[in-house]
Amino acid sequence: MIWVQLCLAGLLEVVGAVGIKYTKGFTHLGFTALVFVALAMSFYLLSGTLEVLPVGTAYAIWTGIGAAGTAIFGITFLGESINVGRVAGLCLVVCGSVGMKLFA
Repeated sequence: MIWVQLCLAGLLEVVGAVGIKYTKGFTHLGFTALVFVALAMSFYLLSGTLEVLPVGTAYAIWTGIGAAGTAIFGITFLGESINVGRVAGLCLVVCGSVGMKLFA
């Protein structure tokens, strides 16, 4: 269950990161509220996982989900470029996160 909590925390980080794009410099109150709630919930869930998991492992997986998820969202829904270098970078992020879990 702790891994589900960590994955949910990572997904909420994606919501927060993507949401920042729509805040228009934190002037759009609806999206600004969404960003703050999503990131607060993400930190709360992450903090709960740190009671069980090593901090380095949990943080690496949380940021990996956030970075990869945000990049994938941008490519899929925002028309951001996709090329070999970006795909290789995403693979390295995912492999690094998986490696932190496997060798913890």
